[in-house]
Amino acid sequence: MLAQYDVFPLLFLFPMLLGLLGFVLWLWMLVDCLANEPSEGNDKVIWAIVIVFLTVLGALLYLLVRRPQRIAQHGK
Repeated sequence: MLAQYDVFPLLFLFPMLLGLLGFVLWLWMLVDCLANEPSEGNDKVIWAIVIVFLTVLGALLYLLVRRPQRIAQHGK
């Protein structure tokens, strides 16, 4: 059985790990959007604004909604 002092550091590591993973996802989707989104129209600018202002939620929206559409349309 774990002593109380053995579990206490895990309470700090788990939120930090989630924050780090959220930041990595956010950065990855922002770079993916800016590098691979076609420049026709305002799609690139609008998605970049969504990702920047909605942070992790915007990155998840881009990952689940736009990225598969872009890959199907443009192959990247």
